[in-house]
Amino acid sequence: MSANASFNDVQAPLAPDEGLLRTGSRKITIRLLPLLLIGYLVSYIDRTNLGFAALTMNQAIGLTATQFGIAGGAFYVGYVLLEVPSNLVLQRVGARRWLARIMVTWGIAVAGTALARGPHSLYAWRLLTGAAEAGFYPGVIFYLATWVPRKHRAKAFGWFNVANPLASVISGPLSAALLRMDGFWGIAGWRWLFILEGIPACALGIYTFYALPDRPGDVSWLTDTEKAAIENALQREKRAATTTQLLRALRDPRIVILALSYFFLVTGVLGVTLWLPQMLKQHGLSTTAIGLNSAWPYLLACIGLVVWSAHLDRTGRYLPNYVFACFIAAIGFGISVFNSSLPLTLTGIAIALIGMNACRPAFFSILPTFLAGTAIAGTIAFINAMGNVGGFVGPYVVGWLKDTTGSFKPGMFALAAMLAAAGVSASLVNLVRRPAEVAADA
Repeated sequence: MSANASFNDVQAPLAPDEGLLRTGSRKITIRLLPLLLIGYLVSYIDRTNLGFAALTMNQAIGLTATQFGIAGGAFYVGYVLLEVPSNLVLQRVGARRWLARIMVTWGIAVAGTALARGPHSLYAWRLLTGAAEAGFYPGVIFYLATWVPRKHRAKAFGWFNVANPLASVISGPLSAALLRMDGFWGIAGWRWLFILEGIPACALGIYTFYALPDRPGDVSWLTDTEKAAIENALQREKRAATTTQLLRALRDPRIVILALSYFFLVTGVLGVTLWLPQMLKQHGLSTTAIGLNSAWPYLLACIGLVVWSAHLDRTGRYLPNYVFACFIAAIGFGISVFNSSLPLTLTGIAIALIGMNACRPAFFSILPTFLAGTAIAGTIAFINAMGNVGGFVGPYVVGWLKDTTGSFKPGMFALAAMLAAAGVSASLVNLVRRPAEVAADA
């Protein structure tokens, strides 16, 4: 990318044979995305099942709303600390081995959460779960960037990120059903929830070790011409990148701004995810009704995400779409607390979820336009880690405001402000000078 290029209009390098890139990318999507999507789906269920466990767990082990917020956020302490080291190890040893290790260890930690006896043991298990899962999301984003050329990448990112809202579509009814196992073999329903939702990650990790290829050259389902076209396209992108060194990338003011924006985004995303079941409980819904009513906003978010990602690939306008999606999410949160009507609350949450989920493929399509090699592996992990500090802040702020005011409304307004801040801060990216411009003036 030239020094004067803008994120607003990113044009992919011309391919010698666009047909080969298109068919190759389609095969990659069909072959790799199902496994990766299922992995992310399981990880997101395991990350957010605490929200449904809380419907009976909080009273059972004596948690206040603030303590529950701390437990929700404790996951992100271990997650943030190990995010960058994990992605650098993945780049060295390969995605197959490292993603398999991540899945098995986080599954064990999730199942172990069933042993929690009070707030402090719950904090510890959540901390271990975050440490075990660290690197999965940025690892997959980096992995896909080494397989799919830029012109087709946003759609691949979008399909992978469908797992996020889809997990919530599934986890609501599933978690509600598992909670009804209360007393089976003398074990509380919320403990069964952690045990039975932790096991699939372990099984999936073992399968990943044998099934996931590390690079395009390892597979037989791409033709030699498709492999050559994809490799040539990826090499051209790498040569066009302005930064390949991690330390230099981390000094780039664009990265600082994007990390700040992502922090605001994730604060909003996780702030609502963990608290939505309890918000719905205040409307007098049963556990089953909570599961069903929490599902349909996420289903709409799945549809919106796929459509928006296809639009990103057609236009290449990653930054404007990211900023717009942030503001859509902020407006949705505002609508959700406009009055106490359950339909209006759910409509607002649905709008917020569509915006928040559309943000991620747009956001992570920006970075490969000027980073490559170790720089992109480490920077994706760094930004994801810094952003996920918001995974602690969001649940804690909502919990603290709930304890302080007795209402979820201030928390939702706070999340709306965070999403607006994500859009405002990201819009500043093109105002900073590029390192290449500074070097040219020296």
